[in-house]
Amino acid sequence: MNRCQGAPKFPYNNVTSQAHTKYHGLLNQGATCYLNSVLQVLFMTEDFREAVESYTDENPDTQLIDHHLNALFSDLQKSTAHTCNITRTLGIDKVYEQRDAAEYLERILRMTSEGASQIFHGLLSQKTTCRNACHADIDRDEAFWYLPLALVDSCSDCYSVVDGVKEFFKVSIFSGEDQVYCRTCRAKVDADTKYVMKHHPEVLILLLKRFDFSYRHMSYVKINCDVDVPSVIQIPERQTYELYAFVDHYGDLRSGHYSATIKDEGEDRWYKFNDTSVTLCHDQPFQSDDTM
Repeated sequence: MNRCQGAPKFPYNNVTSQAHTKYHGLLNQGATCYLNSVLQVLFMTEDFREAVESYTDENPDTQLIDHHLNALFSDLQKSTAHTCNITRTLGIDKVYEQRDAAEYLERILRMTSEGASQIFHGLLSQKTTCRNACHADIDRDEAFWYLPLALVDSCSDCYSVVDGVKEFFKVSIFSGEDQVYCRTCRAKVDADTKYVMKHHPEVLILLLKRFDFSYRHMSYVKINCDVDVPSVIQIPERQTYELYAFVDHYGDLRSGHYSATIKDEGEDRWYKFNDTSVTLCHDQPFQSDDTM
């Protein structure tokens, strides 16, 4: 996740210090590491934590998930905490079943008060322009929680997040059999299309799509290439974000483990959150001023 203001290769083989830290972990109910990882990122997002607390104080009888998040965040400030109320609210009845972290992050945000969730909420517009003389524009707005970056087409030994963002926002041309219908021309025409960021979220989430369908294996497979992530990244219309958290998945599609590595912005140090274990990263990433 990048905060509004990303470069090592992943997986980042970091050595961690087992010394006591000021942070606490979350109990794993079976295979709920995917949930623990995103909850720790939300806890470490100070604006989100404060918005949840404020909403709960003003609405003590709320049925939204803010109430349970606020209680969990309060527990985390004192000791290792459990997530039973969160899993119950999310309808997770099979705690030994591995699930997708991004899916449950989005599910939490959809169940959270508007004031808290809007921190992550952005708005894209897909702009399609006729290449005939009329040059008519069609805009289609799309709200989003994260930008999906596909690894499958551009990934070899190492995938560049900077290049992935450029690919996402580049202009595409529809022609030949892919022409689109223009209401002004009343005919199928060649057209340009691109995404435009109409509202930049305060915190931008980038989703690296490591799982893709393989026609060779006739099943979904995981793309295991390294990823180059800059510490600072720029999104079109020149909005800059600074990396402060990332969630890693180890293993394959059917089994694996999630952990989160998050920056304490007050002391400028990174910590690894791995269920009940929270450790200071001995080799601190992103120490240089690498930018795009």
